[in-house]
Order: sequence, then C-alpha cells, then structure tokens
Amino acid sequence: MTKAKRICTLLLRLLALAATIIAIIIMVTSRDSAKILNMKFNAKYSNTPAFKYFVIANAVVSIYSLMVLFLPSKNSLWHLVLVLDVVITMLLTSAISAALAIAYVGKKGNSHAGWLPICGQFPKFCNHVGGALIAGFVAALAYMVLLLYSLHTVVGPFFTVKA
Repeated sequence: MTKAKRICTLLLRLLALAATIIAIIIMVTSRDSAKILNMKFNAKYSNTPAFKYFVIANAVVSIYSLMVLFLPSKNSLWHLVLVLDVVITMLLTSAISAALAIAYVGKKGNSHAGWLPICGQFPKFCNHVGGALIAGFVAALAYMVLLLYSLHTVVGPFFTVKA
C-alpha cells in the first residue's frame, strides 16, 4: 500500500473508531426519569434489546478498528481485512437499523398496536438516543467509504484496462 493510500485508510479508520466510541458513550449515558400519575418511570438504554445490540455491535467494531490500526501495511492479511470490513459494515448497518426502529416507535408511537410515543415524557433520553444514532450513522458511513476505497485499492488493479 502506498503512503497516501495508507494515510487515507488510517484517517477513515480513526473516524470510524471515534464515531463508534462516541456512539457507545452517548447511548450508555442515556437515561431519564419521569413521574406519571404519581408513579416514577425510568428510561435507559438497557431496557431495550435493540439498544443493547447497538452498544455491543459498536463495541465490537471499535475493538476491530483498533486492532486493524496496528496491522502493518506490508502484511498479507489485508485481503482478510477487506472481507472483515464487509462484515463490520453489515454489523453496523443492522445495529443502526434495529436501534432506529425502536427510536422511531419511541418518537412517533404506533397507533395500530396501541403504543404511545414516550419522547414527550423522556426528552433527555430521546435526545441522547438520537445523538448516539447520529454517531452510529457517521461510523457506518465511514466504513462504507472505507469499504469502497479498499475495494478500489485491493481489487481495482485487476479490472483496469491497459491500452
């Protein structure tokens, strides 16, 4: 890998690492409480399996990103890293999708199922979840760009037309 390609890859991986760590911190610190009809209700990320999955998936991606940062550029494992980047991108996408579905129900409710929106009662919680989802989107976007860049770098030379 040339120096310019290595720097570009390094910057994208650092962006993804930072975004996943920020998403984890924001989601884990999301909690709020409200008193409704003299009963106290708590909202926290660990009440919802989709939010737990989001945190765990981002933690796995963070660890993977950190490990790949220390992989030498002359190593033969970069083809495996390309395959793992595909898996990591899919993992991030599925975690964001699951968390976003629950966040949407929390924000809008579901009149067909009789679920009421909760963001009116727990605004701090909903704002934290929204921030974590934004950070997760940044991480997923960084990994998608990284994946396309890696595909171009690793597989691209095989498809060039020589005149």
